[in-house]
Amino acid sequence: MPRKATPAEPPVAPAMPAFTTIETDERDGVARVTLARADRHNAFDETMIAELTQALAVIEASPRIRAVVLDGAGESFCAGADLAWMQRMAGFSHEENVADARSLAHLLQALAALPKPTIARVHGAAYGGGVGLVACCDIAVAAAAATFALSEAKLGLIPATIGPYVIEAIGARAARRYFLTAERFDAAEARRIGLVHELAPTPEALDARVSELLGALMRAGPHAQAAAKALVRAVAHRPIDERVVADTAERIAAIRASDEAREGIAAFLTRRSPAWVPEALRKKGK
Repeated sequence: MPRKATPAEPPVAPAMPAFTTIETDERDGVARVTLARADRHNAFDETMIAELTQALAVIEASPRIRAVVLDGAGESFCAGADLAWMQRMAGFSHEENVADARSLAHLLQALAALPKPTIARVHGAAYGGGVGLVACCDIAVAAAAATFALSEAKLGLIPATIGPYVIEAIGARAARRYFLTAERFDAAEARRIGLVHELAPTPEALDARVSELLGALMRAGPHAQAAAKALVRAVAHRPIDERVVADTAERIAAIRASDEAREGIAAFLTRRSPAWVPEALRKKGK
């Protein structure tokens, strides 16, 4: 007699390890990752880079986590690279410096390519590599009093690993100015050049806007969001030729036949919330 099929076990979410330079919190499908070196204005070193990379790997693998908020403890978002770390690396060999730089490059790539939506909650100072973290996130909301700088040239350095993401965000023209002058600019200018999307006048308003954005993100299909991020990466800055046209047709055809799309369309036609919307948001009726 054939055995009855048993329901598949839900995937087990990997455990988030304990960290020393960042703090993580998971609640209602949102992972909050906080840079936690407040005494150093959250400047990052090799330990923080490794821990952020590890946290992002856990977040990507967890089926419970739908979105990520990246913020900083204390007075600043992130002051960039820890100068003590940079000073140590100056005495290392070229090969050791390349390996170290690749660790940061891989972190930035992991953040930018994370399939789940990311929000940078920016307050205080965001300098150097901190600007890179902001540029890697899908959405950036800043306090009106926040300040920014691509300050590397003042130290005889260049914003190399963060460069592709910053240029993608602000464009080559603005990058040429701020990479060369290393001057500080305010949140209004950061918004004008495209580094951040919105400004909030107070910390309370900043938190409220982040919460509103999270609500919007949780109402969208998670697989569609991942596919939308992949779509942007695939077609940005490419000529709209036959290959792009064919690729986009293949993408919509594939996702249109997916279970998530079927559920979303059925929910819309029957005027109910799709299954992926959390219960708390369903009760709001939005």
